Amino acid sequence: MSAPAGGAATLLVIAKEPVPGRAKTRLTPPYTPHEAATLAAAALADTLHTVLRTPARRRVLVLDGAPGPWLPPGFEVVPQAPGGLDERIAAAFAQCDDGPALLVGMDTPQLTTAHLMDVGRDAPDAWFGPAADGGFWALGFADPRHAATLVPGVPMSTDRTGATQRRRLTDAGLTVADLPELRDVDTASDIALVADRCPPGSRFAATANALAKVAR
Repeated sequence: MSAPAGGAATLLVIAKEPVPGRAKTRLTPPYTPHEAATLAAAALADTLHTVLRTPARRRVLVLDGAPGPWLPPGFEVVPQAPGGLDERIAAAFAQCDDGPALLVGMDTPQLTTAHLMDVGRDAPDAWFGPAADGGFWALGFADPRHAATLVPGVPMSTDRTGATQRRRLTDAGLTVADLPELRDVDTASDIALVADRCPPGSRFAATANALAKVAR
């Protein structure tokens, strides 16, 4: 790995351990709990390896659960804080020292280094990655301390979550750089659409294709 470039951000991945019955429960049915967890593990591994290939000051996995074989070396692992997702996201940014920080989830395995390379190198106060379902897949701050006041209280898992969060940023006077819209893997109908957009060598795409073949 090359040394992190100057101005690179701390990259945070917030994730849940891919355990059957706990991970990606909205995929069941048609997938079994074990298949859903296998897809979640593949999506998480793809995300972590993309972050690993991206220049960064630090790489931090903010994890609900325990590390598994899907975790490559090169990450600090810290536990998620208690509370709702808004509180856990805000607490994740509290793990950051001075300098820009960007948080991504585990549900966009089509993520590439190109999506992340400019974060921390340009001039905005915040970065925002909208999701196709109305949520967001990425959130970042030039000063991570802003998260403590600008994330808690945003209603999560609604079709207005992204718009509400972005409005919080602009209402606070922050300049926002918008990242490309990506689709989360939330339901079975998302799987093929996301797999088709994954880069070559994607663990998620290979897993989705293998399970599709079994289903036939």
